[in-house]
Amino acid sequence: MLSPTEYDQLDGLGMATLVASGQLTAAELCAAAIARAEAVNPRINAIILKLFEQAQQRATSDLPAGPFGGVPFLLKDFGAQYAGVPHTGGSQALRHFVPTEDAELVRRWQAAGVNILGKTNTPEFALLAVTEPALYGPCRNPWSLGHTPGGSSGGAAAAVAAGITPLAGAGDGGGSIRIPAACCGLFGLKPSRGRVPTGPEQGEKWQGAAVEHVLTRSVRDSAAMLDATQGPDVGAPYFLPQPERPYLEEVGRPPGRLRLGFTLAHPLGRPLHPECATAVREAASLLESLGHDVEEVPLPFDGRAVATAFLMLYFGETGASIVSLAKVLGRPARPADVEPTTWLLGLLGRTYSAADFAAARHTWNEHARRMGLFHEKYDLLLTPTLATPPVRIGELQPKPFEQKLLKVVNTFGLGGVIRRSGLVEKLAEQNLEKTPYTQLANLTGQPAMSVPLHWTADGLPCGVQFIARLGAEDVLFRLAGQLEQAQPWFSKRPSLAS
Repeated sequence: MLSPTEYDQLDGLGMATLVASGQLTAAELCAAAIARAEAVNPRINAIILKLFEQAQQRATSDLPAGPFGGVPFLLKDFGAQYAGVPHTGGSQALRHFVPTEDAELVRRWQAAGVNILGKTNTPEFALLAVTEPALYGPCRNPWSLGHTPGGSSGGAAAAVAAGITPLAGAGDGGGSIRIPAACCGLFGLKPSRGRVPTGPEQGEKWQGAAVEHVLTRSVRDSAAMLDATQGPDVGAPYFLPQPERPYLEEVGRPPGRLRLGFTLAHPLGRPLHPECATAVREAASLLESLGHDVEEVPLPFDGRAVATAFLMLYFGETGASIVSLAKVLGRPARPADVEPTTWLLGLLGRTYSAADFAAARHTWNEHARRMGLFHEKYDLLLTPTLATPPVRIGELQPKPFEQKLLKVVNTFGLGGVIRRSGLVEKLAEQNLEKTPYTQLANLTGQPAMSVPLHWTADGLPCGVQFIARLGAEDVLFRLAGQLEQAQPWFSKRPSLAS
């Protein structure tokens, strides 16, 4: 029988190696994961749909002998459709929706050998940087139960940080892999646009801004899973050059002498939390000690322009999601079908014109060119992942007067009035001021990672972000492997995981 301590000391590849050699069985791993879930999930609310019986059955059958053969795994309840299993997207409107086929990425994860134990908590339609859906209730950070694990892949991050599974599926449309990684002390890489498939139903998600991958404790698990899933599927609109060698091999390779520019400037001109500034400065010092060239640089992008372009995407895609609910509901969606904030975002999406959306879309290309120029001099941009450590549960929820305003606006369809008042931009900016660094890579399509190199005086994780040129995941994995060896974080665990 695998003890909890022994289970916690293994990453995914370590588990798979023991299964392949006959030292462990998939059933033993499954039992250990379920035991851990039963012990900690009631306190963190990370898993909202248990598939334990199915997992136990699969563990005793022939799972694919992939790189993660027999390894327990969790799916985010958004994007990663799993045939025959409810897929709610954190919304009561979809609580009865059951897809009939797997997403292509889910097929590839299963081909890699993982054993799916359940689905994880996410905000409605994966819209927020905190995970507090009305349907399932808030997910809590294993490092401090009063704080958020981030979003929108908060349930995935909380589950991995709590030691339920060594890795879990996640998605990133504005930082939703990197933000939870930073909040929960994990490694989180957002791949380049087009690196992993989005089929079979969609050629791209969120106009190409959203990409799916995994959250992990070890760098090598992330690399090996990207090896297993990368490459276009049928009808893919984007084609990137194949990597020179497997990403897993990059993790142990010397990164060479890299040129890094770091910035402490807040993209929206707000104060940066001292702990986040310390995290970047400490990372810069560590990088210099490893032989890299590091210098402070001005912010190489227009933070307000990026925020404005992202909000246009945010409003438009939320509006489209609400319209598409008619396919499931058999009627047009109503305000009561979704959360008030979601409905308001959808109303706003309908108040902007196609010309407005196209003009904002041009900003994406402008910033891709800006970053291209930046990377002519620097290999990587180093920033805080977040502008503040994890916030407390409920801190970003609408205040009572805002809730009343939302009710009036949604009841009378006053999206245009609210738009013209400027209130929405104010509220949106207040939320983006906590997470202003992550949206850039979604709009430009670049790969980016959050690395857990700092913990606050209160013991909360505080990640740093590295952004590379398009298609340069290999550079990120080489550096991440070096950082992991120089300043290990795998054994740094929340007390809840013990």
